[in-house]
Amino acid sequence: MATNLALDDNLLSEALEIGRFKSKKETVNVALKEFVLRRKQQKIKDLFGKMPFDDDYDYKKARK
Repeated sequence: MATNLALDDNLLSEALEIGRFKSKKETVNVALKEFVLRRKQQKIKDLFGKMPFDDDYDYKKARK
């Protein structure tokens, strides 16, 4: 998908350098993937403490 974006040149240059990427395109694609992954992880983290705890759960038995 071809897209024209007005990006922060300083931020893009810094990301390119830190990530040691070969192109701006690669830099942006990796950044987007990391952004999506982080947001998905945040949704999972928000569930902690909201799920009922099973007192009968035996993790050692589940390993077998």
